[in-house]
Amino acid sequence: MTLGLIEPASGPLTGYCRVPGDKAISHRAAILAALATGVSSISGFSSAGDCRATLAALAALGADVRHLGGTVQVNGRGGEAAGASTSRVVDCHRSGTTMRLLSGVAASWQGVTVLTGDPQLLRRPMERVANPLRQMGAGVETEPAGRPPLRFTGGRLSGISFTSPVASAQVKSAVLLAGLRASGTTVVWEPIPTRDHTERLLIAMGASLSVVPSEEGTQIRVSRSSLRPLHLAVPGDASSAAVIMAAAALVPGSDVVLQGVSGNPSRLGLLQVLLRMGGSVEVSPEIGLESPEPTVTLRVRHAPLRGTSVSAAEVPLLVDELPLVGLLATQAEGATEVRGAAELRVKESDRIRGLVDGLRALGGDVEELPDGFVVEGPRRLGPARCDSLTDHRLAMTFALAGLVAAGPVEVSGLEFVEDSFPGFLECLDRLR
Repeated sequence: MTLGLIEPASGPLTGYCRVPGDKAISHRAAILAALATGVSSISGFSSAGDCRATLAALAALGADVRHLGGTVQVNGRGGEAAGASTSRVVDCHRSGTTMRLLSGVAASWQGVTVLTGDPQLLRRPMERVANPLRQMGAGVETEPAGRPPLRFTGGRLSGISFTSPVASAQVKSAVLLAGLRASGTTVVWEPIPTRDHTERLLIAMGASLSVVPSEEGTQIRVSRSSLRPLHLAVPGDASSAAVIMAAAALVPGSDVVLQGVSGNPSRLGLLQVLLRMGGSVEVSPEIGLESPEPTVTLRVRHAPLRGTSVSAAEVPLLVDELPLVGLLATQAEGATEVRGAAELRVKESDRIRGLVDGLRALGGDVEELPDGFVVEGPRRLGPARCDSLTDHRLAMTFALAGLVAAGPVEVSGLEFVEDSFPGFLECLDRLR
């Protein structure tokens, strides 16, 4: 692993920045384009390692995927895999999103499809997605303890009514993708809302899908559908923008503008928490672009922060950004408490344990909880060595800590930021 050295900021972070295309949207757009019949074009497609894994998987399954400048072009086969009666082994590399979303596609294919990946991915839980697909009629086998590889055998799918035991946009999306090729109607109930990129794109591509919110939650209904090609400009990644927002909020005197960022309300959980902590953020909608996904400009300026609480109901809308909340809390006045976030323990790493260990190494006052953490602030962070556990979110969090520490911070595994935010360090350097 690479050991990166982050020096303290010598002054405010200032200037303009554009983050790479949104990972979550890029994954979904590429997979849905492969399910459509005809040629789709996706500009601004994320160059993150996880999204490259999705493109490679689709190509291995028979989709015609081409790179034309900054645009990805996908010639879809209407959801049919190459070699319909043969065995296929698909490498998802380190990407859990690739594996879970493709599960919803592979569930209806004839023959045998095996989804596998790197050792880090093979430790992650997959019964949460395998179980509802079995209920729909798919043959799905997992390794002991519900781990990958996943082995699919073709089955006739039927619609089900499903309430996920965990708030997961990936599980929801897998069930909806399977529902496109199932008989009857598939209904997904969400007691707690999660990101809705799949629903937005499916509606834009002509799927028979409806979304009905109520006091009890959200009901999403999908029926067997054919998809028309997609022509999409992917906005900037909201989770990557959150990292730069946190950097500007941490470093005194900073004033940073982020342009072309996804303004999807289901992705702005960190924005709401940062505002509650006293952060200074201006949000300006960008107009003139017809798209199922809204785009905004964000201006973030440093301001004194105060502690806050993050509840279980908020977690699905900022689960990827919770390590940043922990770091922000070290510089906030009072206590910050995060609960209902046990999902962090089964990400690319045990992010709760990794975050707590890293913040303590830096001199933070942190208590580990079974489903979250408590941070007391403010604390002046010191020079330290932090282990990212090969987790891109932790690596970026500890890199930001280096900006406000009393001395250099060494981050192991800093190269893994390429999984989600290519050009992260270069972006920080431009703002210094």
